[in-house]
Amino acid sequence: MTLFAPGPGPRVFALPPGADFTAALIQGLDARLAGAPPEAMARIEIWVNTQRARRALTEAFANGPARLLPRIRALAELAEDPRLPLALPPPGPALARKLELARLVAALLAAEPGRAAETAVFDLADSLAQLLDDLEGEGIDPAALRRIDAGDHAAHWQQSLRFLDILATHAAATIPGGQGRLRRVAEALAAAWATNAPADPVLVAGSTGSRGATRAFMAAVARLPQGALILPGHDPDLPEAVWRRLGAGEAGASDHPQHGFRRLADSLGFEAGAVAPWHPVAPPAPERNALVSLALRPAPVTDQWRQDGRGLAGSLAAATAGLTWIDAPDARAEGRAIALALRDAAGAGLRAALVTPDRTLARRVTAELDRWGIIPDDSAGRPLGLVPPGVLLRHLAGLAGEPLAPAALLALLKHPLVASAPGARAGHAALTARLEIEELRGRPPVVDWPALRDWAAEGPAEAAPWIAWLEGALRPLATAGIRILAAHVAAQVAAAESLAAGHQAGGEHGLWAKEAGARARALMENLAAAGEAFGPMSPAQFRALLQSEMAARDVPEEAVVTDAGIAIWGTLEARVQSADLVILGGLNEGIWPRIPGADPWLNRGLRLALGLPSPEQSVGLAAHDFQQAIAAPRAIVSRAARDAEAPTVPSRWLLRLENLLLGIGDEGGDALAAARRRGTALLARAAELDRPAAPL
Repeated sequence: MTLFAPGPGPRVFALPPGADFTAALIQGLDARLAGAPPEAMARIEIWVNTQRARRALTEAFANGPARLLPRIRALAELAEDPRLPLALPPPGPALARKLELARLVAALLAAEPGRAAETAVFDLADSLAQLLDDLEGEGIDPAALRRIDAGDHAAHWQQSLRFLDILATHAAATIPGGQGRLRRVAEALAAAWATNAPADPVLVAGSTGSRGATRAFMAAVARLPQGALILPGHDPDLPEAVWRRLGAGEAGASDHPQHGFRRLADSLGFEAGAVAPWHPVAPPAPERNALVSLALRPAPVTDQWRQDGRGLAGSLAAATAGLTWIDAPDARAEGRAIALALRDAAGAGLRAALVTPDRTLARRVTAELDRWGIIPDDSAGRPLGLVPPGVLLRHLAGLAGEPLAPAALLALLKHPLVASAPGARAGHAALTARLEIEELRGRPPVVDWPALRDWAAEGPAEAAPWIAWLEGALRPLATAGIRILAAHVAAQVAAAESLAAGHQAGGEHGLWAKEAGARARALMENLAAAGEAFGPMSPAQFRALLQSEMAARDVPEEAVVTDAGIAIWGTLEARVQSADLVILGGLNEGIWPRIPGADPWLNRGLRLALGLPSPEQSVGLAAHDFQQAIAAPRAIVSRAARDAEAPTVPSRWLLRLENLLLGIGDEGGDALAAARRRGTALLARAAELDRPAAPL
């Protein structure tokens, strides 16, 4: 089947920022298949960057005319494709690998006390696992760690490199997973396709190629006779001179939104001029695209603002006509204003989305929307540690090896899953209230079980078995010491199940119910199964491990969506989705973009010596997400001037836009002032929501 005419070099297409990527992708396919038989579409294979992108593309096809669908796959599935020309044994469980690395870190900390706290071993193991994933994904043999000359580096880095030498040995003895496995698959496919290319078209749509393994697969696809890449948010307003300054090693290049595409171009061997439009679709706000493109140029060439800014004269009002700028006084006001804007969009029948990396803001907006009975489509969910089963397990882990305080006991007794068996909750709540008032208030800071038994003996008949049940469930936790992980898990699960069942037991409790309970149970089972990889651990280490694993697992919200046109997206999900109104929330430094954290193992110089990307690459990806989102037909940029602790700093992109507009002259200042007036009006309307209609 022929979808593309033969041509030299890799085949790369793109769509501009703000374009409806999913709709334009389908339109481009329809245009190329005009006159082809109906089965031609079914022979096309499309690889997208996320599962949500696959669902969105499938739904878009389903909403169109009746037709056969292409094969739509997520890139995460590539390494597990049974058709692959590579016989790799399955990798070991990720948790077991983490615990093995944690054991090595614990040995390092024992040999060099003072480098980190005992409870930091699992976070350090996560960073080591990420380092291994980066090395394998970029095609760098971990043995290269041994060849780094640490003579010019500080003693701290020399100590780290001595440990990383052990890590290289560990990597050689394990089966790669994650990015390493994906890269091996991509390289095997490229070798197989060199002699036996697929006859049907293969497309990679919506990926920026930010990871080395993904770039390797994209390179293989782009060179197929009927393969192509379709890039999201490629900036056609970027001058050739600026494109050339985005190469590796150029000052300010790595945090530019188009740096990822320049890195992809260097890897595949194409120039910006060779990127053809996938479909002739106009961006919804071309004037705003040009303004943002100029504002986000790398710092060494921002002197071009004076010269090129004159070219925007006459278009600044159009560029900001659909832009609202919110400077909220605090996080609560920001969430309330965003919720009001989403409510207004729902009332007008518009598709609207909040795009933010800040899950706290997302939850706050969801809570505010509840006042109108609107439940947005938010597939990200909440971390396992914040749903009821996770909260209960974290509480119990905090009691291991520690004396039980009255406040901790009351927190457990009032948890909704405790005594959740049918008919058990009412009596439990009554006894809890009585215990709090009569025995726990004003008492010593540690629960005295004999005193509680005496209290129960003088109370109602059900008090004695109730106290015995509590003591039997909780007292063993206080004596927990160093033991294997499976023993910690067994004790925690036994206590949790006993508390959930209630003092009469025998009934079905809600601890493992629904999706949250199922995921909590699966985590505890995985921990018990992988425990041998670490060896005996202290209660403090168990708590740290449990918190680390819960933070890495999300549970989808179980509420039924009431308005599918109102959504909350993460920045990755937003790359290939569009809406009539897009709200960019949490635009403060440290949130969007997140500041790259310090690598505990390799500094920038050592990463450069190894061939790993700069930590600032993540800022460039966040800038690309910002450039995509703000290009919507209508956009709201939002930030809070204070968080819970201190004043905040506006995102660097907001500062650049503000400085550019003010520097252009009166027209730019007026356009910025108009956008801010719209934000101020929205904040004022939102503030009225919490004011009573009449004096109380």
